[in-house]
Amino acid sequence: MAGVNKVILVGNLGADPEVKYLEGEKVVAKLRLATTESYKDRNGNRVDQTEWHDLEMWDGQAKIAEQYLKKGSQIYVEGKIKTDTWQDEQGQNRYRTKIRVLSFTMLGGKPEGMGGGQAPMSTPASNPKPQATSSMASSGPDLVLDDSDDDLPF
Repeated sequence: MAGVNKVILVGNLGADPEVKYLEGEKVVAKLRLATTESYKDRNGNRVDQTEWHDLEMWDGQAKIAEQYLKKGSQIYVEGKIKTDTWQDEQGQNRYRTKIRVLSFTMLGGKPEGMGGGQAPMSTPASNPKPQATSSMASSGPDLVLDDSDDDLPF
């Protein structure tokens, strides 16, 4: 039986995206996303619990993240869990779990520092929308789908 590996997160970026341009015109963006849950403890005090998630975006998504996302930006993310494994200098096995972003949507208003002279985020005039590979893509650049790693047969 096939499994399902799907993650949905809504949170705020803890820092500006870290973007690297690799060989063969490949682009990767690494982001840190904070999700916070609030609840009341037994004494009625409000408790906030924050989890940090490492996100990875590639190519068109990475370019959009570099241009539009900033520290504090709120985003909706759909992706899948990926785990990197390696050995350190002492021969110990190390693991890092990240979220490979398949699609994301920018939430909230225009980030600080975007200037009043630019086009609104929902309709950037100078940046064409990367080609989405799914019919679920919206008309604006705030949703990008990349099903290239999808293991589903449909």
